[in-house]
Amino acid sequence: MDFESTSEISLPKDPLKRVIGQEEAVSISRIVARQKRHLLLVGAPGTGKSMIARAIASILPPPSQEVSVLHNLERPERPILSIRNNELLAREKKQKQKEWGKVLSPLEVPEFVSEKLGFRCKRCGESSSPRALYCQSCGADKHPRRDSPFGDLLPNSETPEAGRVHAVRMDDEGEGEPIIYERTDKDKIRQLTYAEFKQRSASNAKKLRKVIVPLGRPSFVQVVGNNETELLGDVRHDPYGSHPEIGTPPYLRVTAGAIHEAHEGVLYVDEMTTLGEAQRYLLTAMQEKKFLITGRNPSSAGSTVRVEEVPSDFILVGSMNINDLPSLSPALRSRIRGSGYELVLNTFMDDTEANQEKMAQFVAQEISMDSRIPHAASEAVEAILEESRRLCRATENRSGLTLRLRNLSGIIKLAGDLSAIEEAELIEKTHIKKAIKKAKSAEEQLEDKYDNMWSAGMADYGSRARQGPETA
Repeated sequence: MDFESTSEISLPKDPLKRVIGQEEAVSISRIVARQKRHLLLVGAPGTGKSMIARAIASILPPPSQEVSVLHNLERPERPILSIRNNELLAREKKQKQKEWGKVLSPLEVPEFVSEKLGFRCKRCGESSSPRALYCQSCGADKHPRRDSPFGDLLPNSETPEAGRVHAVRMDDEGEGEPIIYERTDKDKIRQLTYAEFKQRSASNAKKLRKVIVPLGRPSFVQVVGNNETELLGDVRHDPYGSHPEIGTPPYLRVTAGAIHEAHEGVLYVDEMTTLGEAQRYLLTAMQEKKFLITGRNPSSAGSTVRVEEVPSDFILVGSMNINDLPSLSPALRSRIRGSGYELVLNTFMDDTEANQEKMAQFVAQEISMDSRIPHAASEAVEAILEESRRLCRATENRSGLTLRLRNLSGIIKLAGDLSAIEEAELIEKTHIKKAIKKAKSAEEQLEDKYDNMWSAGMADYGSRARQGPETA
């Protein structure tokens, strides 16, 4: 080791260069990221499958599309899909809000309009702020509620609380035109024709938006386990359904799935066979590059809500163990091979000087990512190399350096904790030796105590037999 501690080792900025001992996988991963292909990684646990997937995501360009749903006034159960890119979002941000109709003073509108909107006193005719409950001149109640005993609870469309009055304006030919008057925030009155009112309502409907896949999202999305809702999205249940007064509008209940959140990025599926029947939905999303969102529970109020053709153009990186290959859907596997790569990861590498340097880089990377433990001395790295050789002989039955790096990562962190407790400046060889002993699996600890697993099992059985059935 041509260094005193791992602090002297410079770490590569390219995330793919941090993958140890998987040169072929690194080469293919660069193709996958550039050409937008799929990748199936097959190998033992701890060989760097998730690290490769994260590295692919990190070298992709940032997402350029935001996906949202809009309220559909005519059919609320069919929210409108909206996709906006960077340019459109920037342009919308710069646009000023359009002013509709004419803004008038309370003296420029008919007296009955001014009275109903709370500006003019019905008793004395003086004008004042509509926020005042009583006339400042005569003290009369400006907002009487005598039409109904429940007027204070259920205001109609022509009360000051609603802030809107409907009227009809007669033209020179004697034809009536609907006119709408509204109170503004600045104690003014806005006059709108019926056509302007409809246009403004349609414009405001576009603002009833829920962003389900934001622009500034991560490019790496991970899925673990058979959870269709997490994978495919859902529409939340509302006990009040689509009730216009107390229900939650359907567009607000739409939730994107991982296949949608991974749009323009990487969808990493760990242990692909755990998806079960959901594999066929994943296949559809990969083929069509879009997938609908609907309520997954047939008895839910969300089952009637559908958002069609939500984009799901992602790079699939799947991982699995060798023994699970027969459980993978043949159609899904064929799709991956037809538009991507299958790759079996290495579990060991030759014990050369160049590979020893890579292992030293791995130690430095683990310490840097943990950030809570000190750097390791060169003798400690030598001890890690020796443990790597031992694990390679035990698991592969051959000489070399193991690439089942998760066990080595645990030893490094445990040794770092020991050195941190001792307030040592570096992780020393003695810390590594102690960590190796403490990092033994439960099976290894039982063999140390009882010589073999059979004796351990018999000892446990005899203990429970002596305690009796109730205690056991």
